[in-house]
Amino acid sequence: MKALVALILLVQLPIHKAVPAAPPAPLGCDDPESVAAAEAAVNYINGHSDHGYKFALNRIKDIRVVPQGPNNAIIFLELDLLETKCAILSPTPLANCTVRSFAEHAVEGDCDVKLQKVDGIISVLASKCHSHADSSEDVHKVCPDCPLLASLNNTEVLEVVSAALNYYNRKTIDSYLRLLEIGRAKIQYHPVHAVFAEFAVGATNCSAEQAKANVGACQLLPEDQSNFGFCTAVMVKHPSQDLQVDCQLYGHQVPAPHIPLLSRPGVTYAHPGQDTSAGLVPSAVGFINHNLGLSHNNPVASESSSSEIFRSMLSAKSLTKGAVPVAAQHDRVPRPVGFVPLPPSCPGKILHFDI
Repeated sequence: MKALVALILLVQLPIHKAVPAAPPAPLGCDDPESVAAAEAAVNYINGHSDHGYKFALNRIKDIRVVPQGPNNAIIFLELDLLETKCAILSPTPLANCTVRSFAEHAVEGDCDVKLQKVDGIISVLASKCHSHADSSEDVHKVCPDCPLLASLNNTEVLEVVSAALNYYNRKTIDSYLRLLEIGRAKIQYHPVHAVFAEFAVGATNCSAEQAKANVGACQLLPEDQSNFGFCTAVMVKHPSQDLQVDCQLYGHQVPAPHIPLLSRPGVTYAHPGQDTSAGLVPSAVGFINHNLGLSHNNPVASESSSSEIFRSMLSAKSLTKGAVPVAAQHDRVPRPVGFVPLPPSCPGKILHFDI
């Protein structure tokens, strides 16, 4: 009898079901964790870029986090970047590189990056980028007389780069410099006709005096002695003629051990049989800026193959049919009366300017 009474009382007890924990709130684009991931992505992109200039973060457009287990998550980022004045070969830390102003005909980079965060450590799995210059119309709305970017193989540009490098090599008592690549160029027609050029150079195994006898024998210094630099030149062609040249050598830099000489930024195209006499890679001919056409997979990443990585990146951008957005899932959680949802946290704030 006592057992029966105990059973009846047990059945009448309220049944408490385990309430599943609410999913973590999605990261905002300006949250510290998002910014840390973006900084890691930008450093990776600059470290694997071969031409042109370093890029700086301008805005985090979107972030998605996919948990993989305890202390393990995959992060997808969409980033807006802006070109800086630091050549990709420059040893200047990115934090000290000046972003080119809007009036200087800015170049923007758009990047998709996949990262992994394990036990608080962020590593980049893959990245895909492209870049483009702002439109001429937008520049002239702000600065009607500002010079615009010119094609890197423009005849006037090639003329100025050749004249500037010859001028410098005639004056210097140091190593003969060889052209690596033309970085950017602008042509102004009013009030004066002037051509502006920027180009990367490398020191050779010849002195400037030795080069006069046999310039063809002058080769870039070997990897353990390499010395790269950067030059700017301005040639005024009308109403008077004038040429100003300034070159700065960076000194020998020890490269990362996994990046051989012929795969280092600014030197990747210098392979036997490839004509680089004009300082142009084939992909740059006819363009006004070096495209940040970077598509790179980390060979030591712990995630899957490159094709799977980019399929994941694409699928993360668009929800499958019938899927519910993360924000909508959170909206299903009961809210107190009078609750006002926070405004969307992406895209993030613009750090420099929008183009």
